[in-house]
Amino acid sequence: MKFTVFQDSRKGGREYNQDRVGYSYSRDALLLVVADGMGGHLHGEVAAQITVELLTDQFQKKATPVIANPVQFLTEALLNCHEAIYNYAISQHLLEIPRTTVVACIVQDETAFWAHVGDSRLYLIRDGFTIAQTRDHSKVQKLVENGVISAEQALHHAEKNKIYNCLGGTLMPEIEVGGRMTLFAGDCIMLCTDGLWGSLAEDEITHFLSSFPVMFALPQLLDKAELRGGKFGDNLTALGINWHEADREEDSAFVSTVKLDENTVSTHIDTLGKDKIPDISDEDIEKAIAEIQAAINKYSK
Repeated sequence: MKFTVFQDSRKGGREYNQDRVGYSYSRDALLLVVADGMGGHLHGEVAAQITVELLTDQFQKKATPVIANPVQFLTEALLNCHEAIYNYAISQHLLEIPRTTVVACIVQDETAFWAHVGDSRLYLIRDGFTIAQTRDHSKVQKLVENGVISAEQALHHAEKNKIYNCLGGTLMPEIEVGGRMTLFAGDCIMLCTDGLWGSLAEDEITHFLSSFPVMFALPQLLDKAELRGGKFGDNLTALGINWHEADREEDSAFVSTVKLDENTVSTHIDTLGKDKIPDISDEDIEKAIAEIQAAINKYSK
């Protein structure tokens, strides 16, 4: 596999960042994941952290060096994340179970597979067009699909952030799977939270991702969304890749896995720390990390 990758997460106008992002790759498979936590302070971000860490943990154990069944893996792993969040809430005696959206993608055999819960999105851009995009699990999206409002009106709807499907909470998630799409040189895949796409027009996203490499396009999109969100803007996160056939050794973000052995997996994920939650003590950070690890340990097979 040969790809260029870039990820970034910003708190926008919020006091702390509940988004989490990460990617992991073996010689022949790549996992991308973005999660947007929901809930009270140190709860939503923990749900998102559990999701990203458990997904990458499961990937590291099962990408040997490919995932036997990517669709089944994504479905089962996301259900495990839901259960792990629930178990965390019970063990911590929380009155409310924290929740998170998630979008995840596996690329192997030059084919992309993905799954999502909530309104974090995946875009697949090719030759200046968005050829695939996830469908938001939100009340406003249902209004659009039923012809009650337009896509343009949805961007400014008062309830655009209300979703009916998530990991965590009291209801079982409805995991929507998609993909099995062959990738070609020059294709771009972007995963992002609603803090990014909610402030941008569809043609802006398509233009930047099709005109520039992710190393340039994603910072520009994040800058635009953050500026438009202003002091009340949401957290915003993006993770993107450009798919390549030829080597690009001059590019610091270029990854070639051809020299990896079949047992090596490289993982790059956000960690829980003061950069995300500035008003948390070191002791509370260590405690939260230990609690997260305890929540996912039962799935570390």
